[in-house]
Amino acid sequence: MRISSLTGARIAVAAAFFAQGFVFISLTTRLPRFLEQWGMDEVALSLLLLMMVLLAGVGSLVAERAAHRVGSAPMLRLGLALMVVAVPAITLAPAVGFFVGGVALYGVALGLVDATSNMQAVDLEHRYGRPILPSSHGYWTTGGIIAAAIALATGHLSPEVGAFVAVVPLAVAFARFVPRAAARTDVVPGVDVAPGLTPGGASETPNHAAPSDAAPVPAPIPWKPIWLVGAGLVVFYMVDTTASTWGPVYLARSFDAPGNLVALATFPYLVTSIVVRLAGGALVTRFGVTPLLRIGAVVASGALALVALAPTWQVAVAGFTVLGAAVALVAPLSFSAAGRIAAGPTAEGTAAEGTRAEGTGADSTTPAEPDRARTDAVIARFNQFNYVGALLGAVLTGFVGADNLRLGFALPAVLVLALVPLAPAFARGALSRR
Repeated sequence: MRISSLTGARIAVAAAFFAQGFVFISLTTRLPRFLEQWGMDEVALSLLLLMMVLLAGVGSLVAERAAHRVGSAPMLRLGLALMVVAVPAITLAPAVGFFVGGVALYGVALGLVDATSNMQAVDLEHRYGRPILPSSHGYWTTGGIIAAAIALATGHLSPEVGAFVAVVPLAVAFARFVPRAAARTDVVPGVDVAPGLTPGGASETPNHAAPSDAAPVPAPIPWKPIWLVGAGLVVFYMVDTTASTWGPVYLARSFDAPGNLVALATFPYLVTSIVVRLAGGALVTRFGVTPLLRIGAVVASGALALVALAPTWQVAVAGFTVLGAAVALVAPLSFSAAGRIAAGPTAEGTAAEGTRAEGTGADSTTPAEPDRARTDAVIARFNQFNYVGALLGAVLTGFVGADNLRLGFALPAVLVLALVPLAPAFARGALSRR
């Protein structure tokens, strides 16, 4: 099978997001069992997560360097392949050293897949000329929902059953992602890729830059607005990691919830998140980026306060449910904004000049082509904000809440309000939905 249209590429990228969410939530919902199995406390878990997050940052940097030479698709496949090895190493570890080694390998894979899947999604969004990132991240959430549902159904079984999770990234690694040759001005949705692609989807010729007389010299990357959006991404991943990583532990240790139900900290959080993300394009078009993010920040603060003050685990679950909807759009809108800012006026013009008829070539104008290497490099660096937020969420929450996890959830309840002043930075050159 070859990628003959952007629709095929979009399915492949969606599968990558799905696999990432499925594996991540499959592992985090089993954290209480792993802690019990290896005799770890909250501080030990914080240190383990610190190692994983730092290695994920390394993986993202490797993706940045390598994607410039070989493209993001091969590096995405490499990250998925590393997951296939890491998951059994974690779930079937015969000794704690193997467990830690598996977590370390998973950290590198996490960074590779995070960076390259977003590179691919941003590239697709530029070609469609409308929001694609919300639905792409929605597939991450879909994978997480299915993983949480499986964890609920198999919570009474041994943690070793989690090894089957490796089947998903193994299957997705063979998908046909966007090849480097797809970065062409003659590719529009529903139209076959021009000659020059092999049946496997690879280019028969190197992806050299266009001659100087065919494209203008790119302007310097405007890092200041990217940093502002990145600060918002830090806030989101602080909240998201606190909920997904510490939520199950919180229910298990602060309320003594039934062991087979601790995944309820994650499951409803993801369900409400997927509802909002799948509707994200329409919501952004109708209400605008800034109002959505500001309202979400205020609601998220209240939801986290409810979690921290909950008298029972059922009330805490209600807080997680509201939280999922409140912060759902922050991550996809941040990567979308970073990609547009990095590409400059070219990408912003795509919204106005993109195709009007997605399924046909009728009445359409081919959008100007952004510099994909430049955008990929920015997205890989921007992805580092992800891990800063994860450090705050996974590590700081554990240390602050070492004696009482309620305190660990009170901290993000305050910090999430930073999204209120940061929200306008996300709206720069916002794409319209067609």
